[in-house]
Amino acid sequence: MPSLPPPLALVLFLYSAVFFSLAIPLGGDNGLLYRFSPTSSNETDQLLAWAELRDWDLWQMSRSHVDIYFPHPAVAAAELESLPPTLAQSATHHAIDGRAPLCTRADCAEHARRRERGDPVAPPSNETFHARYHPLDEIHDFVRDLADTYPHQVTVVPLGHSGEGREMFALEITAGASHSQESHDPKSQVVLSKNGNPEGAKPRCGFLITGAQHAREWVASASALYVAHALLADPSEEFSLARLLDHHNFYIVPVPNPDGYVYTWEVDRFWYKNRLRLGSEVSCVGVDMNRNWGYKWKATSNDFVLNSDKSSPANPCSHWYPGNRPFQAPEVNNMENYFSRLPRLKGFLDLRSYGQMLSTPFSYSCKKSPKDAEDQLEAISGAAHAMKKSHGTLFTTGQLCSTLYRAPGNIIDWVYKRVGVKYSFAAHLRDTGTYGFALPEQWIRPVGEETAKMTEYLADFITGKECR
Repeated sequence: MPSLPPPLALVLFLYSAVFFSLAIPLGGDNGLLYRFSPTSSNETDQLLAWAELRDWDLWQMSRSHVDIYFPHPAVAAAELESLPPTLAQSATHHAIDGRAPLCTRADCAEHARRRERGDPVAPPSNETFHARYHPLDEIHDFVRDLADTYPHQVTVVPLGHSGEGREMFALEITAGASHSQESHDPKSQVVLSKNGNPEGAKPRCGFLITGAQHAREWVASASALYVAHALLADPSEEFSLARLLDHHNFYIVPVPNPDGYVYTWEVDRFWYKNRLRLGSEVSCVGVDMNRNWGYKWKATSNDFVLNSDKSSPANPCSHWYPGNRPFQAPEVNNMENYFSRLPRLKGFLDLRSYGQMLSTPFSYSCKKSPKDAEDQLEAISGAAHAMKKSHGTLFTTGQLCSTLYRAPGNIIDWVYKRVGVKYSFAAHLRDTGTYGFALPEQWIRPVGEETAKMTEYLADFITGKECR
């Protein structure tokens, strides 16, 4: 694509400077989600260039469309006037509810009563927890309930603190590993059993799952918790994954971005980054955690814009700000320290939303293919088929840089290349844009069931290849 003409480039630069100087709140009850359908790669590049320079909120991108969210309808109308007519005319839009769900009086009362009574967790098919989204404190309660209900299988491991000082934790789920010191309080230190396996047992493979690194992707964290629960369910349950523990130990980080997650409940439902303070001279807050991992990290954030100046550092106010160094985000650093010491790690699944896509490395480049690409694509093709059998939902497959866009510093590239996990994947869960990140609560359980089927297929596939 040729460079932007000088007058247009100047206009973009001046507009960008003015835009970032305005303190426009990003929250709101009802914004508009626009779907653009560019007719050529040049139009796509032009749209992405404007999105980057104006810091439009890019929600999703595929080979056929680009979704951009505007929190204020009046601002959206003014913004679209600056686009070429063919691009503006290609757009359709609909309203998106940007309000966090409120806990009904009955729901809140039942949650409190259950905690007081110390009731055990019900089977996944009957557990009301999976019927709605939950603030962070309720997620912590549920995780403690799992540990109390299944004390010989669940260990809650502290990972460190977030930028704002919140506890981070992982769930370790096994067939019944014994620990020399057992505790289920996230604040306590837990001594792991050797290799995460019961004494005298054949070493199992490790399977790692992360929930939403991007704060607004609530269904990713909800699905991570559903999978954790399914692993502990009685084998007679329809979506039980208990048999997978015969060959795998599971390590699950359901909420990798606790500060951002809390912010989406209390301030801005569609906040993206973490909440790291970037210094006294920087007014904006936060790092895109999924661009802050240490493999092929770059200080720029506009790599999907083909003619952008790759030497210019990213704007800290950008949604895609990768930080000024890899592992700058405390949350990413905590996870790196934990993941690097997990034994026999053979599978990794980064849960995200939205788009219904299963993707392989690499994210940093579409010109490079992993040496294991054939096996990786075979695995996710089978997983997509397994998910379709669950509820009929279709998932596309491919390399992450092509199913989404090019983004250096991504977690699946780092886990694949630095930790050496051959079967490393990203899963963008439902939907395809009707609700986007505001997926209604009625879909939490079906998405959890689909995610369980995907996990089951991948774990079985890896068992046949790596864990015999």
